[in-house]
Amino acid sequence: MARTRIARIAALPTRVGSIELRNPVLTASGTAGHGAELASYVDLAGLGAVVTKSVSADPWPGNPAPRVHEATAGMLNAVGLQGPGVAAWIADDLPALLATGATVVASIWGRSVDDYRRAAEAMAAAPAQVVAVEVNLSCPNVEDRSGMFAHSAEATEAAMAVTEACGRPRWAKLSPNVGDLIPIVDAAVAGGAEAVTLVNTVIGMAIDPATRTYRLGNGGGGLSGPAIHPVAVRAVHDVAAARPHVPIVGAGGVTDAETAAELLVAGASAVQVGTATFADPRAPGQVAVGLVDWCRRHRIDDVGELIGAIHGHDRQR
Repeated sequence: MARTRIARIAALPTRVGSIELRNPVLTASGTAGHGAELASYVDLAGLGAVVTKSVSADPWPGNPAPRVHEATAGMLNAVGLQGPGVAAWIADDLPALLATGATVVASIWGRSVDDYRRAAEAMAAAPAQVVAVEVNLSCPNVEDRSGMFAHSAEATEAAMAVTEACGRPRWAKLSPNVGDLIPIVDAAVAGGAEAVTLVNTVIGMAIDPATRTYRLGNGGGGLSGPAIHPVAVRAVHDVAAARPHVPIVGAGGVTDAETAAELLVAGASAVQVGTATFADPRAPGQVAVGLVDWCRRHRIDDVGELIGAIHGHDRQR
């Protein structure tokens, strides 16, 4: 792709809990590398924040290849949270991102409650430009027969509670693959989450019928992209209706200003752009610029006018 002039992103302030963001559009964890990779395509300092790839307390190799597969209106991935570990990330990967002027939200994960504790303790050493920590709870819990943390209210609260040592506001990234999100949200808040990120990927699978083999090396994976956007809208809507005091970051199939605005009206205070970045690395910047223009054309002076509007209230006031 030919590199073009980077579009500058005008301010459109929003707030997620105690964190003031310059713009409601963020990157989604795991879709922009460690963040600085997008600097040639996106005004990273103009985004609300760059949410970085999830890292654990220790280095982790991830899953066997192939790790991604194109699906109808989206993609399946089973990357497996490959990463260098928190300490190496802070030392080797974070400086290049901070040099862009970006606001950073770090993402951590673990395979046990103690893994989350150690990752959070290590993240405490990150500089102040890391304004929040997103706790990725869509991870297998080896202490519970590898059931996902985010599928259990008890496990969600336990993992969140031990991450306090990071010394920053925490956002709980939750899975849509549950019958009722509200008890999980309540557990995350009880564990110390200041906000929730809705949603992570939808469980999926692809099989090659000719070879009778899985198309992903790990068997199944997570579906993301436009295919899950209605799922994300419903999750944000229902949580905002039931728990209007809980700040929400919306994620899932955001590709343009319209889909971003839809999540805001459903109740999100900010949105993340993820899978669209694989097709076009300029996507987060394009959505952010487009949302500013969308608000101007619809005579929206304050993004708070949009947030939760479907419920007849302004969630930021």
